[in-house]
Amino acid sequence: MLAIVAALLDRVHVRNAGSLLLAAAVFGVLNTLLKPLLRFVTLPLAILTLGVAWFFVSLLMLVVTDDIVGGFRIDGFWTLVAATLIVWAVNMLLDHTPGPWQITGRRRRRAAWRDGA
Repeated sequence: MLAIVAALLDRVHVRNAGSLLLAAAVFGVLNTLLKPLLRFVTLPLAILTLGVAWFFVSLLMLVVTDDIVGGFRIDGFWTLVAATLIVWAVNMLLDHTPGPWQITGRRRRRAAWRDGA
């Protein structure tokens, strides 16, 4: 995902492939551990803003990744907004593309029931 962001946006800078892999790993860990907690904490604000607050939680994950990884940099607020939108769009595309990443939890049970297992 971050490779797509870096390829599409001129103001996203990656020093080398190692920096990109590190940034992807940090971003993945942040999205797995910190993002759910922040979404829970900001739930009342998200209700008031009809979900817009959660966009800024996603934006924050990119800011923190930028701060942690030295070879990954996003220049400017609007570039950050565009990067967040690209990450969101890629996630939506992957959510609607069939593949092994979708066969978890309820979908796995539904597929097993449908296949007669």
